[in-house]
Amino acid sequence: MQGIIHLDNLRKSYYMGSQSLEVLKGIQLDIYKNEYVALMGPSGSGKSTLMNILGCLDSPTSGRYVLNNKEVSKMQDADLAQIRNKEIGFVFQQFNLLPRLTAAENVALPLVYAGIGKKERHDMAIEVLRKVGLGDRSHHKPNEMSGGQIQRVAIARALVNNPAIILADEPTGNLDSRTSVEIMDLFSAIQEAGNTVVLVTHEEDIAGYAKRVIRLRDGVIESDEQRAGKPRLQTHA
Repeated sequence: MQGIIHLDNLRKSYYMGSQSLEVLKGIQLDIYKNEYVALMGPSGSGKSTLMNILGCLDSPTSGRYVLNNKEVSKMQDADLAQIRNKEIGFVFQQFNLLPRLTAAENVALPLVYAGIGKKERHDMAIEVLRKVGLGDRSHHKPNEMSGGQIQRVAIARALVNNPAIILADEPTGNLDSRTSVEIMDLFSAIQEAGNTVVLVTHEEDIAGYAKRVIRLRDGVIESDEQRAGKPRLQTHA
């Protein structure tokens, strides 16, 4: 059975003059709807390159990438941009919010590119902010919120288009331990609600929240392990 993400003999090389460096060496992978996957690997393993291809930020040199029944491996940049906006919700370590916009305006940004009207954008942004526990902070700007609240806004922005997958790149890298637990509990809740979550991390305790851990080394999948997933930790105000 083909997954919501299907990679078939995926390869990626970078060229410098006559020299070529093969970073991904024939990746074969299916990730299924509603899975919670952690992607791990040391520096130079190909993890970042694979993440960029999964996020349609880069294209493979050869092989196939099918995302939600759409073959994206041979798409041009304009089509890839549409797929990124519709099918993928990104959550980054650096948050990437616009400082002059409110939480609701930041969350609504992907809907602008999708051509949705202003009132509907606002209503959808408020609804998803409520889902991440920030319904009362919708008019606040990033500099008026804590790091954990800012990351929740970023997660709400990733969710607002109801994408096929949530792709999170080191989402707790700039957060303290207690806030990291809160954010990871939120990702668990998002996956339990039916979303597919792919988490890129180098931290074992963060990867422990996932129910499947894929490890890369030297451009190939070294291991692919199913887990029970970490019990949800309780945090107290």
